[in-house]
Amino acid sequence: MTAILSEETRERDKIARLSRSLYERGLTAGSSGNISVRLSEGWLLTPTNSCLGELDPARISKLDWDGNLLAGDPPSKEAFLHRGMYDVRPKAGAIVHLHSTHSAAVSCMCGLDPANCIPPLTPYFIMKIGRLPLVPYHRPGDKALGEVIKTLAPKHSAVLLANHGPVVSGPDLEGAIYASEELEETAKIFLLLQNARTNCLNAEQIEELKVAFKLDI
Repeated sequence: MTAILSEETRERDKIARLSRSLYERGLTAGSSGNISVRLSEGWLLTPTNSCLGELDPARISKLDWDGNLLAGDPPSKEAFLHRGMYDVRPKAGAIVHLHSTHSAAVSCMCGLDPANCIPPLTPYFIMKIGRLPLVPYHRPGDKALGEVIKTLAPKHSAVLLANHGPVVSGPDLEGAIYASEELEETAKIFLLLQNARTNCLNAEQIEELKVAFKLDI
């Protein structure tokens, strides 16, 4: 009889497998980026200074909601980014933070709309991300960043950290990764269209998407 894997074991294996895919496709480099998944009891987070392409499922950090390490290696120093979003998005089942090239490039640009820093170029961006606010620059590891995210995340499933990269939540790990990939592709399109006359989706088209796909954006 095939053994039934626990929720935690399944999610540990899934984090390692999907993180490797992100790494192999160039969506994260070196030891950059971190990924988390909410469990029935506590949550999993990739360890500090770990490469997403070489994760050992057994060494992924397990934390309680007070931040105590329950199992695995010490967690990413950016745990507060994830915790801030989980605190105000109770339906978020996973969070992906990458330094993906095109999204990070957009985060360094001047003149972005801080309330919506990538325009509505495609329906898929609206469906996966909605409006993307820009979080002002904070140094890496500055825990004040978690408090800023708490003010934005109730109404936004994703944010873009200035001069850093995106933080994206989803109902589960696959959903958070798919949304992260859509954000990266739209950032690439946005950069390609610089200095070109561009048609964005208008308010009526966005409202049609919201109604058709029951979007909460």
